[in-house]
This record gives sequence, structure tokens and C-alpha cells, in this order.
Amino acid sequence: MNIRYVVSTMVFWWREHNLSFEQECDFLRSLGFGVELWPTIKGNNDCRYVKRNWTRLKNATEGMVVAMHSRNDGPTLEEWSEQIHCANMLGARIVADPQSLCVSDQLGIADWGFMTDVVGIAKENNVDICVETGSLAAMLQIGEKFDYIGYCLDTGFAHIDKSADFKEYVDQLAGRTTYLHLNDNYGRFDDHEPPGTNEGIGDEDWDYLLDGLCKYDNDVIGSFEMFPPMPGTMIRQGMDFLFGKLNWPGKPESQSGADVNTYRPM
Repeated sequence: MNIRYVVSTMVFWWREHNLSFEQECDFLRSLGFGVELWPTIKGNNDCRYVKRNWTRLKNATEGMVVAMHSRNDGPTLEEWSEQIHCANMLGARIVADPQSLCVSDQLGIADWGFMTDVVGIAKENNVDICVETGSLAAMLQIGEKFDYIGYCLDTGFAHIDKSADFKEYVDQLAGRTTYLHLNDNYGRFDDHEPPGTNEGIGDEDWDYLLDGLCKYDNDVIGSFEMFPPMPGTMIRQGMDFLFGKLNWPGKPESQSGADVNTYRPM
């Protein structure tokens, strides 16, 4: 198992504006991270993935590991095609909510024809799609129908699901997990706290996850998907827990002089 790390632009939510994208990428690059792009910034419905933005995306993320969270506004097949071509340009993997592929968490409620078309476009363009954790049964159903699809195991969701425990998610999904959303919560809501939250996911479950992933020869992207406070605080807390306490492999190497606490939006 090879694992590379990115940080979701969710950490900049509330603070992003139309001019801050390059600053955010430079900040994450200085800390040794890639970036998981969200399709919009708060308060703005303009999608990052439309073709007029491609040059800016390419230039800002040069040299970084890039992933893309799919549009979640009910994208049409044409909009899916556009974001897939964007991912091809960036060398990015796409992580998608099942709903964006017209698939419900309820078994059998899906437009499988639509998803077949999307998967076909992705295969033609050599773009990997990972379906983000919803109900375990629905995830497995998607996997049975589409060999090309990988899984994004969201640790926070797996922690709060009442129908299956954390270890069941690992046991059932690890073999095809090529993406992780690394976040934590207090067991009731999907709070997107940094990994290692007090009274959150237990250390033994984090160890079980890593052990499960290491059984397979997958190229995994681990995305720190966290919600405010300040981005530097969340990144530092997540890194201290995963790499300091639990000794996860592949710790990103910061550039000389980089300081996780220096990020301040323009």
C-alpha cells in the first residue's frame, strides 16, 4: 500500500474568496501536501471545474498531488464530462457522493444507466472515480455493478453509522479503497473534526484501518477533510495524531522554514 496525503479545501471554508486559491495551494505545498479541490467556495455557485478555470487550476496546483471532489449540485452528463476532462488535465482522481451519480443510499434506487455513462467517460479519459462512503450496503452494491469504481472510506461516517461498525467498513471496503477522508467526530454527527478528537474514533480503530489497508497493494490518497477552526490548527492536530501518535507512513515533508501557523487569508 502506497499512501499520499492531500488536504481538502474544506479547511478554508468561510475564508475562501475569488483571489485566495493560489495562496491556499502555496500554503499546502509548503507543508508537503497535495490538495483536494471542492467544486465551489462558500457563497459562490461558480464551479471551479468549468473550462474557463482550467488554466488557473493547472498553474496553481503545479507539482502537487491533486484530487477533485465531484460537483454535488446534481451534475448532468455534460457537466460530468467536463469535470472528468478537467481531472484528466490535472492528473486528478475524482471522489464522488453516490447522489452525484444518481444513486441513492437505498438499495435499488438508482439510475444505473446514468452511472454507466459517467463511468464510461471516466474510463475513456483514464480518470479514476472513487465513491464516497454512504451506507455500507449501497457501497457494496455499487462495487458489484462497476469493477472500475474504487471506494473512498470516510472515517467520520464509518464512526457514526448505526447499521455497521467501523471495523465492518474496513473489512468490506479496504480491498478496493483508493481514497480516504480522514476526519473524526464525537459519535453523533459528522462534525469533520481533525483525526484524534477526544472521545472520537478510538486508536485501535485507526490501527485497524491502517492494518486493513496494508493488506492490499493499492495507491491510496488520504485527504484531511476537516472543518474550521483555523486551517493550520486542524492540519497540525491531524498530523500530530496520525504521524506522531500512530506512526502512519508517508508523512509529508515540509519545505525549509514552512510554518503551519502562518496561513492568513489575504
